[in-house]
Amino acid sequence: MSLLAAGKVNYRARIERAELLAERFSSAKQILVFYGHIARFQKEFYEQLPKVWGKKAVAPVGGNLRAELNLPILLEPFGKLLSVIEAEGPGPLSAHARQVRSGGQDKWEGILKDFWKTGLLEPTEAERLTEFLARAFLQPYAEFLESAQLPPSLPMTVCRCPRCNSLPVLGVLRPEGDGGKRFLLCSFCSQEWEFRRIFCAHCGEEQEQKLPVYVAEQLPHVRVECCETCKHFLRTIDLTKDGNAIPIVDDLAAIPLTLWAQEKGYTRIQGNLLGT
Repeated sequence: MSLLAAGKVNYRARIERAELLAERFSSAKQILVFYGHIARFQKEFYEQLPKVWGKKAVAPVGGNLRAELNLPILLEPFGKLLSVIEAEGPGPLSAHARQVRSGGQDKWEGILKDFWKTGLLEPTEAERLTEFLARAFLQPYAEFLESAQLPPSLPMTVCRCPRCNSLPVLGVLRPEGDGGKRFLLCSFCSQEWEFRRIFCAHCGEEQEQKLPVYVAEQLPHVRVECCETCKHFLRTIDLTKDGNAIPIVDDLAAIPLTLWAQEKGYTRIQGNLLGT
């Protein structure tokens, strides 16, 4: 099974797509504008990492992405992110960022270590605001580590990221021949890996009649792929219908599809950064 070739993350494209979709979808404008502030921080942080990394090898020994954090280079930029969230985030999140920032670097270190070890391995409702801060900050760090490694070899379909073991946040259909090839997108390090078209990414159900797909007229390139066996759903960005889509950004704009799926009793395998 093949994976997409590793490469640098294009944060500028994410920012520009968020600006475009914010104008196109009024229901998601506030979310996308806020995401733009986060993405601008992430872009600067991601671009600084190779300059400040030091002599330590970037690629973790054995390919384990969740190996020890390079903490000396992380604490100062984490403080900067907290300031961004405090200034630009919605009330409760802004207040929480202020509280965390006042806790000092010892508290920050514990938050980052805990999330790096266990974050996004399972869905959780606990400490959601703290989880958001750690996830927003460590995502570009994880993407930087992932981009420095060769793609792993996969002997079979896997439902978790082969790089960091996180749950998938999205499916992606990329054009191939007269159709599309399906990939899963990691919720943490943004690794994409090839995945079977007719197969539940949560429980492995493979009977097509139990795997309905729904598409809304206002978002024809966004699919809601459901499973009647486990009652989970995966949102998939169909690049065969909109080649300009940026999956991680277009997903944020699909708020009505999440509400619809929840009303029908489906649970998302893993939510996106902003819970949309």
